[in-house]
Amino acid sequence: MVKTKLNRTQISNNDYLKELDTYDNYIAVDWSQVNMAIARMTKNSKQTKVIDVPCNIDDLKAYLKNLPGKKILTIEETSTSHWLYVELKEYTDRIVICDPYRNRLLSEGPKNDKIDADKLCKLLRNGLLKEVYHSSDNIYELRKLMSAYDDLVKAGVRLQNQKSAIYRSEGKSYKKEEEINNGTTSFILERINEGIEDYQLKKNEFEKFIKRVNKKEDLIKKQMTIPGIGDIGAIKVVSTVIDGRRFRNSGKYLSYCGLVKHKKMSGNRNYGNKNPRYSRKQKSVYKTAAIAAIGGNNPLNDYYEYLITTKGLAEDKARHQISRYIARISYSMLKNGEKYDPYRWRKHKTT
Repeated sequence: MVKTKLNRTQISNNDYLKELDTYDNYIAVDWSQVNMAIARMTKNSKQTKVIDVPCNIDDLKAYLKNLPGKKILTIEETSTSHWLYVELKEYTDRIVICDPYRNRLLSEGPKNDKIDADKLCKLLRNGLLKEVYHSSDNIYELRKLMSAYDDLVKAGVRLQNQKSAIYRSEGKSYKKEEEINNGTTSFILERINEGIEDYQLKKNEFEKFIKRVNKKEDLIKKQMTIPGIGDIGAIKVVSTVIDGRRFRNSGKYLSYCGLVKHKKMSGNRNYGNKNPRYSRKQKSVYKTAAIAAIGGNNPLNDYYEYLITTKGLAEDKARHQISRYIARISYSMLKNGEKYDPYRWRKHKTT
């Protein structure tokens, strides 16, 4: 089957609606561990047919294979969505993994799997879904690695916070690790210390593995040439974005990273700005990179000094500008495979 290379974020809304009209079957699947509800609508019918059967991936493949004509399938983003994407991509002409946050229609009225599948099918047919990016690219596997690493770090930070809280509850200093004589508290503290030691060991193992992965991936090595972005930051950026072409321009990417705000307008009045829904992971990488680069002997610090001394920006605004500048560079390298240009900002300044 001919696969569509572009996803919803890469094409205009009109082109997307025109593409939707080329399909003969519109299918939505609500998958659970016990059952699967399948809703289908044809090109020439506004009625949906819904079935609710025990979940079986082979049965679902057979159902899709036997449908005549072009097929587009949608599934909501869940923990099983990528597995379904990989399993079913050869049995449809296109799969749309959609954002459940946007599907407000599903929360209205009575709710069960058949009703959800029916509404999802109608949203698909009318082009009202927001697509979540999925790919069979090998780099996509890096998301699992970074997800596990982030979970480990969160667990380690939680243990360290618990240790600090125990010391404070006894009126002791966590940093000095003063002796605690309470038997119960000492027992709890010993268990927490064991957990922290185990966390540090596993964290070191993860970081060694990440460094080995980074040496093999050209996209990651290029990201690491940007001042302020290290091993962890580079793999986070690449594993989250996968393909820079899925963002139409740098403005869309900055919005995805939470580095710009959207205006709230009504009746020709401006009601301020609001934050978009964004990737906290990406924002953290670029904000941290800006802080790491500022003060060092690198071109980004030169740009920071130029923004303060020549442009007259306040330090916080200049720092935010550096974050956005790093994000634009990173996006351009991901999208076009470019190498890092240290003094790109000077070229922009002169033009």
